[in-house]
Amino acid sequence: MIRFRHSGEIWSDFPQLVAGVIHAEDAHTDGEHLERYWRIAAERLAAGPESGLPEIQAWRQAFTRLGLKPTQYRCAAESLLRRFRKDGSLPSIHPLIDLGNAISLAFAIPVAVLDAGTLDGLLEVRYATGDEKYLAFSGETEHPAPGEVIFADEHGHAHARRWTHRQSARSAVSPATRSVLIVAEALHPGAAHDIPRLLTALGDELPGSVSAVLTREAPEFRT
Repeated sequence: MIRFRHSGEIWSDFPQLVAGVIHAEDAHTDGEHLERYWRIAAERLAAGPESGLPEIQAWRQAFTRLGLKPTQYRCAAESLLRRFRKDGSLPSIHPLIDLGNAISLAFAIPVAVLDAGTLDGLLEVRYATGDEKYLAFSGETEHPAPGEVIFADEHGHAHARRWTHRQSARSAVSPATRSVLIVAEALHPGAAHDIPRLLTALGDELPGSVSAVLTREAPEFRT
């Protein structure tokens, strides 16, 4: 069973949050439409830098509230947009990650693509206690500071640090991945409109997937 939710404290502190979750078994994509999403991102960036987009501004405000310097710790969508603006493209990593990154660019919303087979029980976005373990891509084990927002499972593994800043190597998608859990989170005023559109875009690329929009009133996803 796949279970995902945000803690009550997160909903209380960020009531404007809208989250979209999608689970796909035997997940695969051919990457046929990536350039379409890149074009959307390029058109938006032509009007100004990513820092001026309302989706990014909302995450910067959230990071500031959490005590993080927003130009040091950027949400994943802002980091992708910065790289795309400078290079004009993104490197290919894995078809499912490439898809998530392309849609993240188009919507300017952080999209986390996790190997669902690595998740132990409930995955919850919550404040860290300081006891959790985070596996960095360098291979080092880190301990998120108490109060940091993380994606944590029931066994104390942190699958993301600083909320939407960086994922963990523990749940990274690999050639062996067969089941994925994809999470998109937005805080800007248009989030209630944009998250369902983002889920539709993902669902069109992942036939047979199951998705849901999470809100404070309906906070948990399970399959």
